Amino acid sequence: MQDQTPPATVRVFIALAPPDHAKEELARELRPAYGTHPQMRWNRIEDWHITLAFLGELPVGTVPLLRPPLAGLAAARRPPSLALLGGGHFDDRVLWSGIGGDLDALHALATEVRTTVKDSGVVFEERPFRPHLTLARARRGDHSSAGEIARGLAGFTGGRWAAERLHLVGSNVGRSSGPIHYRDIEAWPLGDGHPAGT
Repeated sequence: MQDQTPPATVRVFIALAPPDHAKEELARELRPAYGTHPQMRWNRIEDWHITLAFLGELPVGTVPLLRPPLAGLAAARRPPSLALLGGGHFDDRVLWSGIGGDLDALHALATEVRTTVKDSGVVFEERPFRPHLTLARARRGDHSSAGEIARGLAGFTGGRWAAERLHLVGSNVGRSSGPIHYRDIEAWPLGDGHPAGT
């Protein structure tokens, strides 16, 4: 009998997700690249997200501590108006789409999320916030594909959309040899800019 002990930790991040119509716009733009670059490890469209805070591996028991403060933060924040915009790459291997729209509101939300997590007693490595949507990774030794596809995205401007929910997400990274899969642990609607109960 296989050991079914649940994992003691979960890999966690806090994110916004574009709505389906925005993802479909970008997927249409990427369709030629799917055909010309099948060797890229393409992220599943349903997993596309904008990471506000990457918390890394957390003890499973720590995750519930984040729920009340994040729910309160979401209720007190208006949805930022965003758009998917152009493309680029990190380190020749990671292909991404950029984010346009109300970047001041997006940066303020990311700062508030990170402060809320720290105030909850969760320690994590703070990385600079560079808003983007990771689309694919090139295989080791492939130094040209991500750049070629990014150049093809240079003129892309998606329609505006409101980021309506704050997502607390877990992933299976390091637990399987297959593709990375993400699942919402919980998601809260962003509110009207007033704290709950006011």
